[in-house]
Amino acid sequence: MSRAVEEAAIIGEATNYARTLGNLPGNVCHPSHLADEARRMGRENERMKVRIVEERQMRSMGMGAFLSVTAGTEQPAKLIVMEYTGAAKSRKPSVLVGKGITFDTGGISIKPGPGMDEMKFDMCGAASVFGVMQAVVRLGLPINVVGIVAAAENMPSGSASRPGDIVRTMSGQTVEILNTDAEGRLVLCDALTYAERYKPTAVVDVATLTGAAVVALGNHATALYANDDELATDLLEAGERTGDRAWRMPLWEDYQQQLKTNFADMANVGGKEAGSITAACFLARFTRSYKWAHLDIAGTGWNSGARKGATGRPVRLLTEWLAERGSR
Repeated sequence: MSRAVEEAAIIGEATNYARTLGNLPGNVCHPSHLADEARRMGRENERMKVRIVEERQMRSMGMGAFLSVTAGTEQPAKLIVMEYTGAAKSRKPSVLVGKGITFDTGGISIKPGPGMDEMKFDMCGAASVFGVMQAVVRLGLPINVVGIVAAAENMPSGSASRPGDIVRTMSGQTVEILNTDAEGRLVLCDALTYAERYKPTAVVDVATLTGAAVVALGNHATALYANDDELATDLLEAGERTGDRAWRMPLWEDYQQQLKTNFADMANVGGKEAGSITAACFLARFTRSYKWAHLDIAGTGWNSGARKGATGRPVRLLTEWLAERGSR
């Protein structure tokens, strides 16, 4: 088998792995299941080191936004950290951060019943990070990569977060939760702050974040946001080469005003207009210390209807991007 065919097979298997994780029902694929998957990967690969940050540790680190999402469920949240070392330890890593909401009812801001079964797919960002990490290991890329998965359920109960609650993030910034169904950005913001400790060369987060991304781009292109032009270009080109395409969206300061609130540093939603953009603007407030891109895969992470199921996107895009970085 030629090297090119072997690499294609590895990436195909990694994509299918992400699809399999995404398709699992919420009663099977909960945060503890994802933690067990990471531990298995760590046992099987000597270049992979796995760390699971439990809720007690999150509390001591001040991850109030993350913990606000998991407050209504009996399933404990997990911050899953997978560290792959394929180069000298002194070489700074690229970091991937995946949204891992294993089931999203919307919390107190509960979703309508029809179609809620598809909310098991709200961890497809996390699934893609697992897929990419598998591909990176099997390809033996000469690069250091850290995969971080913010895994939690979003459920309604007497202990769940309420609209109007205010939480303090790991960064120290405060957030007024106007809508508990805008929970992905709350787990991601603390995970993105956690990523700072690696002094990364670049951070890319992947999330089924907003229905607004689907309205804007349908299910053909992933919405891409970035605070660095070179990083954005590299990701766009990787998507073109693999057919796993993305489209760059604006991340202008003009949109930040929609997140203003009288009671905290920011609100977690910015109104009906430009919902995917304001969600990215929210995350941008936690990524100012490094090069960062955000991939909103709400339209591309899974299919509905007769073809219902996870797609495994953007495993191909991200693996290609990392392979290119490793060749420099």
